[in-house]
Amino acid sequence: MSDLSFDVVVIGGGPGGYVAAIRAAQLGMKTACVEKRGSLGGTCLNVGCIPSKALLQSSHHFEEANHHFAAHGIKLGKVELDLATMMARKQKVVLDNTKGIEFLFKKHKITYLVGAGRIAGAGKVEVAGKEGTQTITAKSIVIATGSDVTPLPGVAIDEAQIVSSTGALELPKVPKHLVVIGAGVIGLELGSVWRRLGSEVTVVEFLDRALPLHDGEISKQAQRILERQGMKFKLGTKVTAAKTDKSGVNLTLEPAKGGDKEELSADVVLVAIGRRPYIDGLGLKEAGVETDARGFVKVDAHFRTNVPGVYAIGDVIGGVMLAHKAEEEGVALAELLAGQAGHVNYDAIPGVVYTWPEVANVGKTEEQLKAEGVAYRVGKFPFTANGRARANGDIDGFVKILADAKTDKVLGCHIIGPSAGDLIAEVVLGMEFSAAAEDIARTSHAHPSLAEAVKEAALAVDGRPIHI
Repeated sequence: MSDLSFDVVVIGGGPGGYVAAIRAAQLGMKTACVEKRGSLGGTCLNVGCIPSKALLQSSHHFEEANHHFAAHGIKLGKVELDLATMMARKQKVVLDNTKGIEFLFKKHKITYLVGAGRIAGAGKVEVAGKEGTQTITAKSIVIATGSDVTPLPGVAIDEAQIVSSTGALELPKVPKHLVVIGAGVIGLELGSVWRRLGSEVTVVEFLDRALPLHDGEISKQAQRILERQGMKFKLGTKVTAAKTDKSGVNLTLEPAKGGDKEELSADVVLVAIGRRPYIDGLGLKEAGVETDARGFVKVDAHFRTNVPGVYAIGDVIGGVMLAHKAEEEGVALAELLAGQAGHVNYDAIPGVVYTWPEVANVGKTEEQLKAEGVAYRVGKFPFTANGRARANGDIDGFVKILADAKTDKVLGCHIIGPSAGDLIAEVVLGMEFSAAAEDIARTSHAHPSLAEAVKEAALAVDGRPIHI
């Protein structure tokens, strides 16, 4: 093979793409990854998961110092915000992570091509970079271009006064009033960052509850806690127009079910109503690759498109739009290309909202089980009854486990509480092995630990928790 001929060419260097490339290289395939951003890691590492978590951590420390250290006997003088330093730290975290992927590419001898990739025919990819366009060939082409912000008609994003999640990570000063359109994961996380730093935050949501895709009981609890922290919610409300001027943004709102209009003013508006597949400039139509009505690339159970030799993974094929779901698909596809049995269990993909307390979930919600007519039992345990949570001063929330009424197989778990994103991993692992609630209940958990709340919730499925 020539230098421009590969076994696998991955278009997109985000979590799905770079992981697929690494796994393919590990399995002995000559691999290239095409990424136009000039920085690996995709939306997640550059303007999504990683920078937002850096700001969430920093803002959490700021709020703890301002409002909670005194309860631990730590007295401080006036706590001041140095936003420039906070932003610089965030950017260093991003840079360290992206440079780490470049190192892994070198380690695994993956060719990294900076430029926009386009399918140019059977087994061919055109890469348009700063120094011109080159064509490379591949036995297998993987589309892993991720997703982009979903726009809202009537509310034009300028990344200054009306921002997407990208702009919300780069605000030069703390807005007096931030309006967040969308009460999903991104809206609540970034809303939490700026509320902690001093903004008045109002969340406008079209549906009738925050975190509308989560278990209903968890959603209600999350909203109550966030309201107690100072966040305001306007539910069942749609935004129909936005006007900007030097003083800020004026939004026009209407009840989602119809009714009188009202106005809402803000310094900054964050549009966070979801994400859509990014397929611009890929040449999919010309190549004959089928997409659905929403633009998602159609694939079969082995990630094959309708065009031989062309595959797709991650956000661009739909499903839960999460970095770790894309990573699992990247590994599975690479193993399938190597003749192995790659597989993703979509019933055991966790989700986490990194507010504080955190919200984590895996598997079915109560609402889904009821709709499917599945008989189930519920086990719940509050963090108020957990010794470690009390010692930490983090007692909001609970663990909820749903198990099949006949077999006791764990069907879902929903946690709102401290470190929920870490605690959920135990249940995800259990579900991968088709664990029963009793299996978790009979597993020894260290004391004192937050994880004991998971054990107690599993015990509660059988009506025998110890500490409540």
